[in-house]
Amino acid sequence: FCTYFASEVFIRFMAFEEKSRCLRDRWFVFDSLLVFFMVLETWIAPIIVVSFNIDLDNALDLSTLRMFRMVKLLRLSRMAKLLHAVPEL
Repeated sequence: FCTYFASEVFIRFMAFEEKSRCLRDRWFVFDSLLVFFMVLETWIAPIIVVSFNIDLDNALDLSTLRMFRMVKLLRLSRMAKLLHAVPEL
């Protein structure tokens, strides 16, 4: 999922004609933050833990960030309702 969402954000970023406009799109910024924290939790944190022999009992608990991913799912369900209500889209 992490690779899928990271590539989705990259494709959406490349779709902006003016790259600075992506900072004005609040959903893009929100999704980018979610992907950043997902990459941090999935790929970067394990590398740091293994390379520095960090005790996991005292480490930061990044699992609380999963709650914010639920907002993305709610957004997708809202878009699905919209597409169902307006079949011309």
